[in-house]
Amino acid sequence: MLLEALTSTAPSFPSFRRQCPTTLSCHVSFDVSGLNTRRNPTMKVTACSKVESSSFPLEKKRKVVEHLCLLKAKQVLSDKDEKDMLDYLYTSQYQMRGIVAVSLGRISNDNVENYTHAVFMRFQTKADVTKFYENPFYSKVLKEHVMPYCHDLVNVDYESEVEDDMLPIFRKGEEFNYGVEFVHLFAFDDSALGAPVEDALASLEKLRKEFPSLIVQSTQGSNFNLSSKEYTHAVVTRFRSCRSPFKFCNI
Repeated sequence: MLLEALTSTAPSFPSFRRQCPTTLSCHVSFDVSGLNTRRNPTMKVTACSKVESSSFPLEKKRKVVEHLCLLKAKQVLSDKDEKDMLDYLYTSQYQMRGIVAVSLGRISNDNVENYTHAVFMRFQTKADVTKFYENPFYSKVLKEHVMPYCHDLVNVDYESEVEDDMLPIFRKGEEFNYGVEFVHLFAFDDSALGAPVEDALASLEKLRKEFPSLIVQSTQGSNFNLSSKEYTHAVVTRFRSCRSPFKFCNI
């Protein structure tokens, strides 16, 4: 599968650059064609909320929690070992309760941080993420099928909202069968926290709504994982094709 990675000090969206005094921004995109993310059949969706915008029609929204894991694989990683690692990570959703959707893959381009693979998982609540980290099965997957092939990893978690409908929540349907995940990890300066950060993220959200032909779904939020506090915020955008992220960045 094709995966691509980019690094820069800030994204090239004009309105975002003016408002975003970041100290670090890591962009990672990976093609998920053929992985067809599926929902865990044991999941039950319960909570929902509404948000209102003066610029866009009222939408019913549901809170979700996004989990990102970026891996640095060893140079000696074979194709067989890579497939074993990704297969175990992907099928974890069928062995543990709480995982709503999964996508993952290899990052093909060189990047400053030397990340080689990315994993995206969605949960319903922060409590589900906590149970996920503590689950013996997941610990075994990391110990036996991930860390033997990787020398480092970083985890980022944040709470966001998506449209209150089964297909976007569980990332199912034809729109989610193919595409590219574009991951942004940001490190905002302390001076930017508060209104400047909110304005910057609002700029990304506005662009998402203005270009539905490029974007399937996008979530964003503040990182609450204490093990990776060097990153303050994260954004995950699902594009329809591998060309979409580059067209979007040049807008």
